Amino acid sequence: MASINGGIIGKLNATSSTTFNARTTSFTSSGTLTTQAGTVELEYLVVAGGAGGGSRFGGGGGAGGFLTNLGGTKTSVSGSTGYAVTVGAGGAGGVASGGSFTGGAGNGTNGSNSVLAAGSITSTGGGGGGAGDSQDGVSGGSGGGGAGRFATSAGSVSPSGQGNAGGAGSGTSLGGDNFRGAGGGGAGGAGSASTGTDNTANGAGGVGLANSITGSSVYYAGGGGGAGVGGGTSQSTNSAGGNGGGGDGMCTGTGAGANGTANKGGGGGGGMYNGNNIVGRSGGSGVVVVKEAASTVTVASGMWNLQAVFNNRVADTWV
Repeated sequence: MASINGGIIGKLNATSSTTFNARTTSFTSSGTLTTQAGTVELEYLVVAGGAGGGSRFGGGGGAGGFLTNLGGTKTSVSGSTGYAVTVGAGGAGGVASGGSFTGGAGNGTNGSNSVLAAGSITSTGGGGGGAGDSQDGVSGGSGGGGAGRFATSAGSVSPSGQGNAGGAGSGTSLGGDNFRGAGGGGAGGAGSASTGTDNTANGAGGVGLANSITGSSVYYAGGGGGAGVGGGTSQSTNSAGGNGGGGDGMCTGTGAGANGTANKGGGGGGGMYNGNNIVGRSGGSGVVVVKEAASTVTVASGMWNLQAVFNNRVADTWV
């Protein structure tokens, strides 16, 4: 007859153990996470692509959505299993020759989603910056900033909980000398509204959030700065992008503005007007980081599963 070995049916035998070290895996492009054999839960940071800034007094692009469970409830997974990872691309900046009611400008394009299949975690791409004389910021993981000159609304956060709204453009319904777009929202704060004082760095992008899943504290998902008028105006300072990869907006005529930082999900800076519409800057791509704790797997040879035991008993071959 078979011996009973600590609740395991089979012959008496020695066990062996395999230890897996803690592991952190960063994805800067799409791929597959294959968990270690002993991994049953994990922590993650999932940041989507940031949006592009609008052109012609354009608003800054909103940062990509920011989701993490670091230090909180871990996500349950299976060991030695592959899970798809999608890293969202940044959105393109607004074009210089767009539709009607924009002065020929174009809104920034939304960023793309980042997805971790383990736990079905989806971060939403940032919302594009508004463009031209009248375009509102677009909704997204963080909302885009409204365009300058005419009064415009901030882009909202959709779905909620991944970022903050953009800023509102401060022009009047009849226009006026308020030619600066508002900042895009960031994971840690809303984008700044533009004001009527063109010689200050208003319209800044919203700040991102710091995360230490890689072992160092790093800011991600800052909003892009709004743009103004360049050349022969009183504007002297570009609008700053938010800490966390947000690109500066163009305002001075000499500053080219900046794209959102790659693999931080920052929003792109808005494109200015200097007699011509200048295209907005692109958003930065997202990132997915996964942290697995150390684990140990213990196995013993010579064991049978219960189905095998049943089959052998039926066949009267169990000894």
